[in-house]
Amino acid sequence: MAMASARSIVFSGALLCKSLPAVTARLSIAAAPHRRLSSSGLSLRAACSRRIRTFAMSGSGAAAVESSQRIASQLDQLVGAREAIKEVITKMHCNPIVIRLGWHDAGTYDKNISEWPKCGGANGSLRFPIELEHGANAGLINALKLLNPVKEKFTAVSYADLFQLASATAIEMAGGPRIPMRYGRVDTVGPEQCPKEGNLPSAGPPNPSEHLRKVFHRMGLDDKDIVALSGAHTLGRSRPERSGWGKKETKYTKDGPGAPGGQSWTVEWLKFDNSYFKDIKEKRDEDLLVLPTDAVLFEDPGFKEHAELYAKDQDAFFKDYAQAHAKLSELGAKFDPPQGIRIDESTS
Repeated sequence: MAMASARSIVFSGALLCKSLPAVTARLSIAAAPHRRLSSSGLSLRAACSRRIRTFAMSGSGAAAVESSQRIASQLDQLVGAREAIKEVITKMHCNPIVIRLGWHDAGTYDKNISEWPKCGGANGSLRFPIELEHGANAGLINALKLLNPVKEKFTAVSYADLFQLASATAIEMAGGPRIPMRYGRVDTVGPEQCPKEGNLPSAGPPNPSEHLRKVFHRMGLDDKDIVALSGAHTLGRSRPERSGWGKKETKYTKDGPGAPGGQSWTVEWLKFDNSYFKDIKEKRDEDLLVLPTDAVLFEDPGFKEHAELYAKDQDAFFKDYAQAHAKLSELGAKFDPPQGIRIDESTS
C-alpha cells in the first residue's frame, strides 16, 4: 500500500526494471524514510528531487510534462500503444511498477469533491514532477521513463489512458484477468492541477482496518474492493531503501529478474494468481512479506470473509479483482466521448 510520507509501501510493489540507466536507480534514494536521513542525506534527497525535475523537463522526458490539450484518445493509437506496452513488459519484466503507476494516478480520488480535476483520480497528473516527488510515489519516475517512448510514438493517447492501459495490460500479461476497461480519459494540463499529498494508503498505520476503510471509502470503494485490490500484491517486491519495509534480499529475489533484491509477498512474484491470500493466511515463510495492512485482511471480520474466499477460489478472486480494478481506473476520470472508448477484443 502507499501513503503520503516516504515510509510508504505501495499497492503492487516497486520493481526497478533491468537496463535502466544508473541515474534512475539513484533516484530511488529519495524514498528513504525522512526519519532516517542525516543532514547530508537530506541534501542527497534534494539532489535526487532535482534529478527528477531535470529528467521531466529535458530530453525524452520532456514528453512527461507536456501540457496536453488533447481531449480524447484515438482507437487505433490505443491499440498500437497496447502492443508497444506489451513489448516493454516482455523485455523489462516491469509488470509491478507500471501497475503501481496506474493505481497511484487513480488512487488520489476524493468522492467528496465534485469539481474536476480537484477531485483527483485517473487524470494523468502523476506525470508532473510535483506529484512524482510525493513520498508514496518513490521510484515511479522509472515507470514513467519506461512509458515515455510509447507516449512519444502514440501521441493521440492521453497520459491518463496510457497509465491505465499499461496497468491493465500488465495484469493480463502476468496471467491475471482481462480488465473491462474503457478509454478516452482527459488529461490535466499543468502541475497546479495535481492533488495534494496524503491521499494514498499507508502500509503500517496504528489501526490498519480503520485506515484502509478511511482511504478506500473516500474513493467510493467498499470492503470487497479493498480485499480484491490488495490481491495485486501477488506481484512485485518491497524495497526497504525506498519504503522502509521488507528485507534487502530474499531467496526469491536475489536473482531478479530485473534489479535483484527486495522482499516479495509471493514466491512467483511476476505471476498473477491467488497466492497472496494463501501465503498471507499461512504465514509459512519468513522470506515472504506480510505487512500490517496485509495481515488485517484475515483479522477484520468485514475483510476476512472475502480474503478466505479468495484464498480457496481463484476464479472468484479474478472476477472481483477485474471489477475492482476497472472501477479504480475510472475514479475521477473525465471521458471524451462521455461513454468512453472500448478496445474490441478482436484487436487483442
